[in-house]
Amino acid sequence: MAAPRAPYACDPDRSRGRLVAEPPSRTRSPFRRDCDRVIHSTAFRRLKYKTQVFVFHEGDHYRTRLTHSLEVAQIARALARQLGLDEDLTETLALAHDLGHPPFGHAGERALDACLKDFGGFDHNAQTLRVVGSLEHRYPEFDGLNLTWESLEGIVKHNGPLTDRSGAPVGRYREHGIPVGIADYIKVYDLELWSFASLEAQVAAIADDIAYDAHDIDDGLRAGLFDLDDLRAMPLTAEIIDGIAAHYPDLEDVRRGAELVRELISHLIGAVFAEAQKNLAATRPQSAQDVRQLSRAQVAFPTEVAAEEAAIKRFLYQHMYRHKRVMRVMGEAEQILFDLFAKYLKSPAELPPEWLVGAQADDEGDRARRIGNFIAGMTDRFALTEHQRLFDSTPDLR
Repeated sequence: MAAPRAPYACDPDRSRGRLVAEPPSRTRSPFRRDCDRVIHSTAFRRLKYKTQVFVFHEGDHYRTRLTHSLEVAQIARALARQLGLDEDLTETLALAHDLGHPPFGHAGERALDACLKDFGGFDHNAQTLRVVGSLEHRYPEFDGLNLTWESLEGIVKHNGPLTDRSGAPVGRYREHGIPVGIADYIKVYDLELWSFASLEAQVAAIADDIAYDAHDIDDGLRAGLFDLDDLRAMPLTAEIIDGIAAHYPDLEDVRRGAELVRELISHLIGAVFAEAQKNLAATRPQSAQDVRQLSRAQVAFPTEVAAEEAAIKRFLYQHMYRHKRVMRVMGEAEQILFDLFAKYLKSPAELPPEWLVGAQADDEGDRARRIGNFIAGMTDRFALTEHQRLFDSTPDLR
């Protein structure tokens, strides 16, 4: 059952609006329109063939960026419903959060960041903002999707503030500064980088963590990178596995794994809901703007559960993301993007005609960024096809 709308939820009737003013819809709220625009975007469809952990052709049952985003949205909406938040805004942010990811998962991001190190680097959050802010070309009156301020804020700040009140970068941005795509955008449309984002954005962010943990366990089991007994190394998963064994002593491993994933998601959602309720009862925000003014996120794991969740991430890092099979494939994938970037930089005429405008300009930085945008939009299979077109030998990535 949905909770009544909370006073601290984002109210679509009080949205700060869009960069390009549009008449309101007669049938949909501003946040519902945002969500629909994300779903109908070209970038969203491309997520079907973008790597989560396994390259698309390694198996039909592994997560892709698209299925991961759908699972994040399901978890986020469940939390938003319990907390009385705006579900449409929450779903928008959950579905949009990976639009800026390049092909081949984090390996692709590392490769593009290295290629663009002299031109501001690559950051997938900044790239998502570029996608929804300018790279989508679907509307006659503006580039991008012209999302509401609240959606743009959530895309950029769902993991917390990027600067302090004075504008100095904080956290992971302290060393290298605010990514170019974000720094340029806020000159036109101020997203208040110093404040926390809405509770809807905070819910979408933690739903991403929950989905990663549970579904990477599922994919890792399916791929044979580890087995259920290996997961007994962590207290939380060991407890869940023991509970499953007590209720279903003769259950086969495939169903045991699926039940583990289901129970883990339920446990983490319940823990986050309880912690958010406790935090909100203490801080008592009366509006979405009150939430932005607070000194810490309100949607979080309780301390004990945060330690359990961190243990899961460490396990997955060691047994999955750093597994020699995954590392070999991702190393080859990185080289594919290095090759493509160097080729396009040297021979811009190899780019599609619509990307040639400005790509051969004297400004090397502008040319490099355009090439980076083109590569970031590729699917895994298109990157492989392009590499096969331009080079004599292409890795199989299996």
